Amino acid sequence: MIRIRPFQPDDWPAMWEFMAPVLHAGTTYAVPRGIGESDAYRMWVELPRAVRVAEDAAGKVLGTYYLKPNQPGPGDHVCNCGYLVAEHARGQGIAGRMCQDSLGLARELGFTAMQYNLVVATNEVAIRQWQKHGFSIAGTLPCAFRHPEQGLVDAHIMYRLL
Repeated sequence: MIRIRPFQPDDWPAMWEFMAPVLHAGTTYAVPRGIGESDAYRMWVELPRAVRVAEDAAGKVLGTYYLKPNQPGPGDHVCNCGYLVAEHARGQGIAGRMCQDSLGLARELGFTAMQYNLVVATNEVAIRQWQKHGFSIAGTLPCAFRHPEQGLVDAHIMYRLL
């Protein structure tokens, strides 16, 4: 059983343990590959409007997402989310559950749309997942992401109304 609940400060060590390898790999998130723990914490926990974790029946944190306005002022009715699932927990539907949860939370918080700004085109699993949840590719940015193995690759902007 997977439960999604609000982030608690005690969750951070477990989150950082599975987040660090993903962020440092540089294949899916547009952050410096050497991002430190304090900068990651600020990006993932302090700046967003909401942070959630997915945990198993034993309370082990397996995934997390943040939700924040995509832009300030006249664009703050559109939200943006980021999702991460621990490597050992992938393939269990956790990202899909978190996406569904984030759509509901976004509505509760008064957002009217959700936008993903930079979905790396080589991340085909994520693209299929977001399309399954009603997102469409609103545009493709040629060579917008510097992939560490594949060089310059395209990135998609994905969008859906709530």
